[in-house]
Amino acid sequence: MAQKEKELCVGRKKFNMEPTKGIQYFIEHKLLTPDIQDIARFLYKGEGLNKTAIGTYLGERDPVNLQVLQAFVDCHEFASLNLVQALRQFLWSFRLPGEAQKIDRMMEAFATRYCLCNPGVFQSTDTCYVLSFSIIMLNTSLHNPNVRDKPPFERFVSMNRGINNGSDLPEDQLRTLFDSIKSEPFSIPEDDGNDLTHTFFNPDREGWLLKLGGRVKTWKRRWFILTDNCLYYFEFTTDKEPRGIIPLENLSVQKVDDPKKPFCLELYNPSCRGQKIKACKTDSDGRVVEGKHESYRVSAASAQERDQWIEAIRASITRVPFYDLVSTRKKKIASKQ
Repeated sequence: MAQKEKELCVGRKKFNMEPTKGIQYFIEHKLLTPDIQDIARFLYKGEGLNKTAIGTYLGERDPVNLQVLQAFVDCHEFASLNLVQALRQFLWSFRLPGEAQKIDRMMEAFATRYCLCNPGVFQSTDTCYVLSFSIIMLNTSLHNPNVRDKPPFERFVSMNRGINNGSDLPEDQLRTLFDSIKSEPFSIPEDDGNDLTHTFFNPDREGWLLKLGGRVKTWKRRWFILTDNCLYYFEFTTDKEPRGIIPLENLSVQKVDDPKKPFCLELYNPSCRGQKIKACKTDSDGRVVEGKHESYRVSAASAQERDQWIEAIRASITRVPFYDLVSTRKKKIASKQ
């Protein structure tokens, strides 16, 4: 018994670091069979498993992983739950990865399962898929402190016009879903209640960089997190509140040479050179003040790291995966008319 417990413990650690190798370890040590249903149930129970690692495993495109994803979704019982209740259960069982194709596969599987458990609620799985994303985006808009413009119910209704195979969903159904999210945000796995972004994503990138000050031209080491089309920087990785927030909308990023530091990149506004960038930071008294930068310059530890940051920032500037996925699906619904 003690030996089995020890192997389970090792297996969980392996899984949380490298999910596929962890599953292999469990199978090799006869703690799991290679049966797809068995693996799916094991992930669904999730005892001692990191929810981000579960999401990583379920998101892979390998044929086995795709089958496990299907079986994992089938472990969920959504009968007689409204869509928000079902999403709460589903999005608590793992953490959605950040790549659009993976999100698409997972939400497609969810919508199919929900419609199977609740026949007649929606005209098609496409309707369920689009509405699920609307709800997730609504959750972010209502509960992310960085979104100032809180959408009213009417905007939620107009966002979802015509998605039920060309017709509108009943307003009372939408009202129930809207009120549920408004009164209680989604609980997010691994969220200690201080998840700054209130989204389901792992950051696109995070790490230490040196940042050049705005007024006082000194270089300071800061912990940067790129997520949700924003760049946040913190003094320490354990800080709950960022020292600064740089929204990436309308900004560009480029490599630059700096006389003082190697491997620099610069964020700037290509259309209004010389104008201050809309950003905010906390001053020494902890008050939030406007940033003083016309451009932001940071230095990485190597050329490779700098290039990876530039690539990640560019990807973040050009996409919000939800919007792309939803607009593609709405076009599909419209083309059926």
